[in-house]
Amino acid sequence: MNTLDTKIKTYFVEESVLKNPDRYSIFAGINLPSFIKDWMINRFTDYNGNIDRDALLNFLDNHIPTKDSNIRSRLLQGEEIKILARIIVESDLKNGLHKFAIPDIGIRLNEGRVAPYVIRSNNNISEGENWGVVTLDYVQPEGYEKGYVELVDFKAFKPYKVDFEHFCEVRRRFETTEWIDFLIRCMEYNPDGFENYTQKILFLTRLLVFIEPNLNIIELAPKGTGKSYIFDNLSKYGWHISGGKVTRAKMFYDMNTNVPGILASYEFVAMDEVKTISFENEDELRGALKSYLESGSYTVGKTRQNSQAGLILLGNIDLDEEKKPINKKYFMELPSFFHDTALLDRFHGFIEGWKLPRINEDLKLKGYTLNVEYFSEILSYMRTVIRYSALVSDLLEIPPRSDTRDTTAIKLMATAYLKLIFPHVKSIEDINKNEFKTFCFEPAYEKRGIIKKQLSLMDLEFDPKLPNIKVKI
Repeated sequence: MNTLDTKIKTYFVEESVLKNPDRYSIFAGINLPSFIKDWMINRFTDYNGNIDRDALLNFLDNHIPTKDSNIRSRLLQGEEIKILARIIVESDLKNGLHKFAIPDIGIRLNEGRVAPYVIRSNNNISEGENWGVVTLDYVQPEGYEKGYVELVDFKAFKPYKVDFEHFCEVRRRFETTEWIDFLIRCMEYNPDGFENYTQKILFLTRLLVFIEPNLNIIELAPKGTGKSYIFDNLSKYGWHISGGKVTRAKMFYDMNTNVPGILASYEFVAMDEVKTISFENEDELRGALKSYLESGSYTVGKTRQNSQAGLILLGNIDLDEEKKPINKKYFMELPSFFHDTALLDRFHGFIEGWKLPRINEDLKLKGYTLNVEYFSEILSYMRTVIRYSALVSDLLEIPPRSDTRDTTAIKLMATAYLKLIFPHVKSIEDINKNEFKTFCFEPAYEKRGIIKKQLSLMDLEFDPKLPNIKVKI
């Protein structure tokens, strides 16, 4: 173990996990997100790092469903089933019930119903995707030919109670560069596989939408830089769209079923492979999206909704022999739906993903890190802590007549970097201002600057220059 391993294991005794590709080979062929894998590895590992493989395999066989499971047959035979699974819940106002689906074992929405008392008594089950321990039973109503699967109990998958003050106190035991390396480990990557700390900060930028409400970012990168993995595996609080059709009902609100869309149900939404996504009623949807990205609210019919979900667009970009974008107008790599400068101006920052390394053997983590489930809970909790925004305002000197969208974007991203890298800070006296400038302000300023420059290439009405914002030294 190196110094970072020792610190992580010492200060996060219950929350740390030893990552090694060989240890995780037990999950080969099983499609599970990292936060579930980590929890199971931790559960069946002793203090010395030894895994009880037999116990883990037995748990997988008995409690983790797959499409090859015979759960449907066992339900028909009258057996009550308890499993750890991802369920999707949807309201059916017409029939006055809640439906559910378990895609991983082929239970469809028209086959599953949630028992009314489960909805009434459980605040942790909601519309959309839920991870938890579910108990299922088969119901065949008397006098009816068709039966259904009933969800009779639900326990949300929340194995860790977040002690944020402990997390902040531990931060004080790390040098800033150590903490940045620690965060990259928490993303399941090896910090030694990066060239420098500029590249590391760029990689950490992907986490900003996890921790800052209503933050909107665009990332374009060549294939193989791991962007999809981050948004699909690190948190159950985000929604990952990869291809397909996006509608107003899906994104915002379905007036037919009176069900809020994914923006109201998740903390962030990642539109991956954005070139392959199609948009229904483009003008209407674009208008609703403009309004939402500007204010965090939207109106559909007579319904007004508010949300703190951020939006990140993820797409591929072609590079030349020097590994620079062939098209100097980056936004032209987005689908035509986004070729609207007024819409693009509402995105706060841009990640130049071609400056990140391709995923290779050097980037595979072998060492101690935080359990992904615990880390995701920390990131989610940070969204609720309001002191950081006030600190950023106190630290920045903003000239009069500065463009509001520019200042908002820079402050939002600087706040997110501050949360991520300096979570222990409670007053401006707690932070080295030069470190704040290097690791928080300058990355935020740069990423907003890319947005402004690209907008000016599309529309001469946009000035590529940013306000002359400075850190008060």
